[in-house]
Amino acid sequence: MKNYLSFETDIKNLETELDKLKDPYNKEEGISEVDTSKISKTQNELNSKLKEIYSNLDPWQITLVARHEDRPKSKYFIDNLFEDFISLSGDRYYGEDKSVLAGFAKFNGSSVLVIGQEKGDNLESRIERNFGMMRPEGYRKTIRLMQLANKFNIPIISFIDTPGAYPGVGAEERGQAEAIARSIENCMQLTVPTIAIVIGEGGSGGAIALASSSKVIMLENAIYSVISPEGCATILWRDPKKMLDAAKAMKLSAKDLLELKVIDEIIPEPVGGAHRDKDKILENVKDSIQKNLNIFNQMTREEIFEQRKSKFLKIGRDKGFMDNSTELSSLNENKDNNVNNLLSNLKSSKKIQIGLGVLVISVIIALAFIL
Repeated sequence: MKNYLSFETDIKNLETELDKLKDPYNKEEGISEVDTSKISKTQNELNSKLKEIYSNLDPWQITLVARHEDRPKSKYFIDNLFEDFISLSGDRYYGEDKSVLAGFAKFNGSSVLVIGQEKGDNLESRIERNFGMMRPEGYRKTIRLMQLANKFNIPIISFIDTPGAYPGVGAEERGQAEAIARSIENCMQLTVPTIAIVIGEGGSGGAIALASSSKVIMLENAIYSVISPEGCATILWRDPKKMLDAAKAMKLSAKDLLELKVIDEIIPEPVGGAHRDKDKILENVKDSIQKNLNIFNQMTREEIFEQRKSKFLKIGRDKGFMDNSTELSSLNENKDNNVNNLLSNLKSSKKIQIGLGVLVISVIIALAFIL
């Protein structure tokens, strides 16, 4: 049974009609000949309607597509893009987190570490996978495996699909925020290529913990944001129904984030979303991964580290006070010069010294009266 979104009513009607035309034993009209010309006409109408709708999606509709029940999940990509995948479990501190798959595999004959946040594809698996919301032990597991991959110079490929890190009491007691921070820190220190692909939702720190990568890539209808549109609307307007306004303001679509240079690449999806042609999206994702791995194969480990560091430091700079990498690299030097100049001025100005002396004496007298 196909699942349709709220704005896909016309698509649903056309596909229902098409199915009836293709079935010579449909219940309404009994046995009848298949009308190929009518089938062709309806198929063309369906294709046109899909293009019309999906070429004009607003940010909230993109959010709905990113959350679509039938959208391919991390496990689907791992099973179909990689060979000899060996799943590894546990953080060596507390236990296993089934909301994230991680292990070593072969990609086009080369060893890679694969990490995938997994939501599950039915009610039972979604509960087991905690709807893709990772716990501290999940982040610590990925940190352990990323460090192992770094030791043996193995590239890391991550599939991001989570509404956010799990906010439960137990997770907080076991150090959720610390685990996320450690994961981000670990990602930034790696000297191997890291590629993060947002395939559905990229929610808040739960996503950033694995997406602090050399290349951050998004599927065309994926989203990546610090909070959900509903959460943003609730905080700003105390009305979760204003999620469309929130989605527009948050710039969470792949197109907006590429323009802001938060991400590096958009992988095109089949018309109607990735779930309508899974073979095509597999091909597109595979090509993107191979293309980016080829780029990093030409770089030294030191260059890979510097590229990632520079990339993240540059985010937002061209929209603000700093325009180029030369200014960026001299930022710390300028800060040191400013501090030295301030100290020099303090030493050379007698008026400032006298003023500071009076201030200190006044504070001492005031404390003496209080005590």
